[in-house]
Amino acid sequence: MAAKKKMTFEESMNRLEEIVSLLGRGEAPLEEALSLFEEGARLTRECTAQLDKAEQKVKLLARNGEEQNEL
Repeated sequence: MAAKKKMTFEESMNRLEEIVSLLGRGEAPLEEALSLFEEGARLTRECTAQLDKAEQKVKLLARNGEEQNEL
């Protein structure tokens, strides 16, 4: 079985919006709804991790910029 390509942040957010819409309609059978919920939870964790990583990078760049200004 081929490994799935990791989605970009934007792709993950689009998929999350799709999942929320599908679940919000309340039309999915129970098993499908559970599967969608699990996928949404996984995507949420991945997006949060990506945002945390980006935040740390921004903080590092800002700190480095401040250090350059002090020279």
